[in-house]
Amino acid sequence: MTTGLDGKVALITGAARGQGRSHAIALAQEGVAIIATDICHPIDTVPYDLATDADLAETAKLVEEAGGRCITAVADVRSRLDLVAAVEAGVEAFGRLDVVVANAGVAQGLPPQETTTVDEQWADYIAINLTGAWNTIKAAQEAMVSAGNGGSIIITSSTSGLKGMSRGDARADAYTAAKHGLVGLMRAYAIELGPAGIRVNTVHPTAMSTPMVDNPAMAAWVEANVSRVAGGFGDAMHRGRIEVQEISDAVVFLASDRARSITGVALPVDAGFSIV
Repeated sequence: MTTGLDGKVALITGAARGQGRSHAIALAQEGVAIIATDICHPIDTVPYDLATDADLAETAKLVEEAGGRCITAVADVRSRLDLVAAVEAGVEAFGRLDVVVANAGVAQGLPPQETTTVDEQWADYIAINLTGAWNTIKAAQEAMVSAGNGGSIIITSSTSGLKGMSRGDARADAYTAAKHGLVGLMRAYAIELGPAGIRVNTVHPTAMSTPMVDNPAMAAWVEANVSRVAGGFGDAMHRGRIEVQEISDAVVFLASDRARSITGVALPVDAGFSIV
């Protein structure tokens, strides 16, 4: 069976680099047109560099080199209006919307010097990692349902959405709470959107080499917590970090006709990290 993705259109948040960029390229290789969004500016509570306008432009270039079409939009997932505008621009450009990859998120980390309060950290991390996915679904829902073509919504959670990983700092607590919350959101919308033929699933990656993981703030957090997290940071297959392409393979599968009866599923892609 072919993937059935040729000619379809996908909205991807957090697409300027890392997983989002990889998913955009992988879907473009299957003939999918891409609406690529990212925030493209710093957030005070996030202790590592975020993507830039140049990163988002590079994603568009790579999508086109992969044979796909792409439009970009600077959008903060905390703003549903930003996302609605991106969806409207995408539908105007490409005529439809079939796939949503709610991928935008920020990870924990320990900065060299703390400049924000724990309340600010909690609020931002919940807003980006949980409310941002809800905003993405709500912004895309009408276009997908009214078109009557069905579709697939894939939400990027984490192994932290299956396993308690935080140990008391606000960023990690909020990250873990949000990533668990995405599973409940996914299950609710799998039921809500199922009659319209729209499938909703979460993907739960373990660590991989992306800018969200490869930065000094995350390295400091891991060093401070490696002995405090149940099971440490090992996995059942003793693989360590996985490749970002492995997550993109799962996203393409869940977006495709091959997964036409799969909805309401929390899919770990983690070499067994979540079970140790």
